[in-house]
Amino acid sequence: MIVAAGQFVVTPDWRTNAGICVDLMARATHQNAALLVLPEALLARDDNDPHRSVNSAQTLDGEFLQLLLAESQRNTLTTVLTIHVPSTQGRAVNTLVVLRKGKLVAQYAKLHLYDAFNMQESARVDAGQEIPPLIDVEGMKVGLMTCYDLRFPELATNLALQGAEIVVLPAAWVRGPLKEHHWATLLAARALDTTCYFVAAGECGNKNIGQSRVIDPQGVTLAAAADAPQLIFAEVTRARLTQTRDVLPVLRNRRFAMPTLK
Repeated sequence: MIVAAGQFVVTPDWRTNAGICVDLMARATHQNAALLVLPEALLARDDNDPHRSVNSAQTLDGEFLQLLLAESQRNTLTTVLTIHVPSTQGRAVNTLVVLRKGKLVAQYAKLHLYDAFNMQESARVDAGQEIPPLIDVEGMKVGLMTCYDLRFPELATNLALQGAEIVVLPAAWVRGPLKEHHWATLLAARALDTTCYFVAAGECGNKNIGQSRVIDPQGVTLAAAADAPQLIFAEVTRARLTQTRDVLPVLRNRRFAMPTLK
C-alpha cells in the first residue's frame, strides 16, 4: 500500500489552505496513494496572531471541509488532517478528521494539549477525553494521534494493543532548540515501541519545522521531507510488519497493564 504525507505553509486564509489540501489530495491520488496525512490545525495560521487558528474555527459541516469532501468524493483516498472546531465561549477543539469517498468516516479530539516550552494550547483549546478509534485502510488498521500526543508512549502503545498497524500523526511541530532532534527521535521511538508504521505530516514555515516522515516498524525512515512544501510517498507492507513483530515481539512481551484514561 502506498502512503503519503503532505506538508505546506498554512496561510491566514482558509480558502487558500483548502485549495492547497485539494491539490495535495489530487496529487496523492495520481500516485495511487491509499492514505494521505496532512498537517495539524491547517484552517488558518498567522505568525503575528497566535490565536488565528482558534479564531478561524469551523464546524465539521463548514465550508472548509465541504471543499475537501467534494474532492474526496472523486476517489478512494483516505485523507487525515486536523482543524479547530468551535466549542464554547471563544474556545475550540483540535479535531482530527478522516475523509473518504466524500464522507467524514472518523474524528478524534486531541488528548494531549501542548502546554510546554512556554506555550499553552489549553488556554483556548479543550482537550479530548477518549482514545481515538482505529480505522481500516485497504485491510490495514490505522491508529490516530495528533502532534504532542507523540510524546506520550502509552497512547501509541494503547493503539497498537487495539490492533493498529499504522499510526498517523498530523502535526505542527514548533521550532526551537533541539526540537528537530526530539521529533526524529520520538517518531523512531514510537515506531519501535509499537512495531507500527508511522506516517507523520508536519506544517512548515517560519514557526514550524515541517520534516514530514514515514517510519517503518523497526524505526527506519522510508521517506522524509525537509522544511519546504513537499509531498512524500512510501510503500508499507504487512510482510515487513509481520517480520518485525516476529523478531521483536514487544507487544507480547509487555509486563505492565496500560493505564486507563480518567
